[in-house]
Amino acid sequence: MDEAVLHVREFLPILLEGAIITIQITILSFLLSSVIGLVMALLRVSHIAALRAIAKTYINIIRGLPIIVQLFYIYFVLPDFNIELSAFQSGVIGLGIAYSAYQAENFRAGIEAVDPGQREAAQAIGMRMPLMMRRVILPQAFKIALPPYGNILVMMLKDSSLVSTITVAELTRQGQLIATSTFQNTTVYTMVAIMYLILSLPLVWVLNRIEARLKTRKAHD
Repeated sequence: MDEAVLHVREFLPILLEGAIITIQITILSFLLSSVIGLVMALLRVSHIAALRAIAKTYINIIRGLPIIVQLFYIYFVLPDFNIELSAFQSGVIGLGIAYSAYQAENFRAGIEAVDPGQREAAQAIGMRMPLMMRRVILPQAFKIALPPYGNILVMMLKDSSLVSTITVAELTRQGQLIATSTFQNTTVYTMVAIMYLILSLPLVWVLNRIEARLKTRKAHD
């Protein structure tokens, strides 16, 4: 027991460093995926067929490729085209692009779920499409898309472990390095699992609270 406590004290600072990198990657890739996803969602609902086709093709391709393949391509293949990125940058971009397809479908579903009467009312008072999107449709669409939007954040937190395959020293990678050098597999990976739960469970709790509040408001409307 005393030996296990000593190991925990020894490994914890290193794993905390990895956890900080995990949080950074999750936040940055989540923001990137949100921006790309919103652009693709707007193209998907465009009245221009060519733009819809471009967005649909992008979404299908990205969703059809494993995330780890996208990470490998960005980190190992792009340097052949004189595009060199650090492992951290590749991880952020890879996760951001991979999840942008799911973000796009989430935002598209939110936009299409807005009451058509809202669109008609906005058009009736002379709003053009960009203004109508910004002031009428997108605020309502975001409320509709919020629960799955938050779930994507939790999924990205867990899938950030995949960037360990391109040597990013995040939580999982640090755990692998410690376990390899100390052979304390049970202690190390138990600590890693607990730290992921500490990071993800509060997010899940907050998302459940937000979803419950939105349901309550909808019931009162």
